[in-house]
Amino acid sequence: MKIFITGIGTDVGKTIAAAIITKALEADYWKPIQAGDLEYSDTHKVRAQVANTTSVFHPNAYALNTPASPHLAAELDGITIDLKKISEPKTKNHLVIEGAGGVFVPLNESDCVIDLIQKDYKVIVVSRHYLGSINHTLLTIEALQNRKIKVAGILFSGDENQATEAIILKKTGVNFIGRIDNEPYFDANVTSYYADKFRDNLLKL
Repeated sequence: MKIFITGIGTDVGKTIAAAIITKALEADYWKPIQAGDLEYSDTHKVRAQVANTTSVFHPNAYALNTPASPHLAAELDGITIDLKKISEPKTKNHLVIEGAGGVFVPLNESDCVIDLIQKDYKVIVVSRHYLGSINHTLLTIEALQNRKIKVAGILFSGDENQATEAIILKKTGVNFIGRIDNEPYFDANVTSYYADKFRDNLLKL
């Protein structure tokens, strides 16, 4: 199973979700494009949360120096992101793939994050509760569906908001995987708690 994790924007909890799903499935992890924070990248963060001898953490296809939109970060590094040079790592294990920002974050003049999503990927959308998040969530899901990309499930991030969650699930019919609460911190134990909680739903995707 190949799971692509995208969000309704930046800083909505994709990396925490990726760590939880990687741990739940003892999967491999791959972030094709990392922009900034190369000394403590998202791959470093997920690896720190996942303690097993099974998961392999594959190198970024592009590791860019500036914490910015990938198209700009690449330009500042004097390169252009080429989708043909992004090769999915070969593994017999489950693979968790983490996108960058939202689905229409530009990678170059013509491609966006949504163009990284292959037909055999199961897409999980991470939605964080804030004023406007319903609109951003519905837009993200509609954009994916317009590309004939099936959304396998949704993870909510933040304390429970029944009104928000109920209307999103009703309007989209998307499979609810679970909710990641506003925890005071995330360490391997907290990640394990959510991994155990979500595992059955993930295996049904």
